[in-house]
Amino acid sequence: MVLDFTLVPHVLKICCISPLTVTALKLQGYDIVRSTDALPATATDIEILELARVEGRVVLTQDLDFSMLVALSNYEQPSLITLRLSSAKPNVVTQRLIEVLPNLLQDLIEGSAITIEDNSIRIRQLPIS
Repeated sequence: MVLDFTLVPHVLKICCISPLTVTALKLQGYDIVRSTDALPATATDIEILELARVEGRVVLTQDLDFSMLVALSNYEQPSLITLRLSSAKPNVVTQRLIEVLPNLLQDLIEGSAITIEDNSIRIRQLPIS
């Protein structure tokens, strides 16, 4: 599948995503920034979400707290990808993301909370009511 990389969302990578996965996604054309490269390591989850919203980035995380915060924020952005995979091994995470991200681009652009599991994907449009 050929991707239009002008539509690839900017990703704000946060909690528990291997640098190997980040590198692999960058090679696929994704613009990924670690939250700690843009904010102090002590930044709150709310500060991270606000940075993503202001910069038009997608938050990619394994931290479930972000789902609750996005739901309570009542914003249409930032989009959120929460990984709920049975393995956190970089090759497993990377393969799953490369497999599913191209099909999620429009949802991410429009504003969605997406949960990626081993064999399924759940998509909820933002804001969540």
